[in-house]
Amino acid sequence: MEKVRCLIIGSGPAGYTAAIYAARANLSPVLYEGVLPGGQLTTTTEIENFPGYPEGISGAEMMEDLRKQAIRFGTDVRFGIVTKAELIPNKSIITIDGEKEIEATTVIISTGASAKYLGLPDEAKYAGMGVSACATCDGFFYRNKEVIVVGGGDTACEDAMYLSHLCKKVYLAVRKDKLRASKVMQSRVFNNEKIEILFKHEVIGLFGENGVEGANLLKNRGEVNQEEYSIQVDGLFLAIGHHPNSDLFKEYLSLDEQGYIVTLGCTPQTNIPSVFAAGDVADPRYRQAITAAASGCKAAIEAERYLIEEGL
Repeated sequence: MEKVRCLIIGSGPAGYTAAIYAARANLSPVLYEGVLPGGQLTTTTEIENFPGYPEGISGAEMMEDLRKQAIRFGTDVRFGIVTKAELIPNKSIITIDGEKEIEATTVIISTGASAKYLGLPDEAKYAGMGVSACATCDGFFYRNKEVIVVGGGDTACEDAMYLSHLCKKVYLAVRKDKLRASKVMQSRVFNNEKIEILFKHEVIGLFGENGVEGANLLKNRGEVNQEEYSIQVDGLFLAIGHHPNSDLFKEYLSLDEQGYIVTLGCTPQTNIPSVFAAGDVADPRYRQAITAAASGCKAAIEAERYLIEEGL
């Protein structure tokens, strides 16, 4: 069985940054890229809020830069998917593609969190051309335009508020007849003249030639006054939640009620001393490339300190 000092599960900003720091610390890290090499950021057309790129950069280009940097310092970057994980202090057993087993002294988990989608074919059709699951990431591209946000909780209201500072008009499509958000957030949304709340509405489709130009809506599903109609919008923002990719580890790690990995204080350490979590899989609040990269840095530093303290 192959043995490694530092195994990184998942790529993206957290995984690659952890790899850069671990490699420079001579931990000889091995990184498995997972289902989507480079992570969700590779599906983002342009990133303008990551320091160091004054002209912006595509998500795919940025991830390739980080990947090359990790390899430059000696990271063994491999294709493969982790299919099983037995997380044990100092000797976790990780199975790759259902076949190969690796014994890892330290493990850094950076598997990310997947946005929940409505399941419409049009979401894939207009991916990167008007459909987004991150208002903070992509809102800037919709300045002085009209957009629709889907969701009824705090995240949806926060996104609508954020977008209202950029966009000409924001529709908030809520499936039920009331918001699930906190009273404070509800008050802010109700009192924002740029936001129009569409209760008992569902987005059932999108249309447009070279990107989203409008949304097809269903009002009052299942009622006698059910109707379908369309509105003109330039973008659809989904705010119906994220699912952290932590299912493989739930037998061993402490998770919160949403499935995010719980870390100790402001560190990336999990309830198992030799296992660390970085990026969106442990971050239900920010979910930004820059914060993911920072947590990857912290995870690698903590892994190095752990190995030194344990004499490993």
